[in-house]
Amino acid sequence: EAKVLRMRFGIDMNTDHTLEEVGKQFDVTRERIRQIEAKALRKLRHPTRSDHLRSFLDE
Repeated sequence: EAKVLRMRFGIDMNTDHTLEEVGKQFDVTRERIRQIEAKALRKLRHPTRSDHLRSFLDE
């Protein structure tokens, strides 16, 4: 999940990647990448995790 998000949003990379590009990298469909991305973002938005992440932004 972390690698998918990093590739999709271009974190620690020169550019972001499309669902198709990420899917080819992992040898899965773009729909599967979309599902993985959605699940990972749901986890990050969960109140317990978002509070923890927010503390990094406040520093």
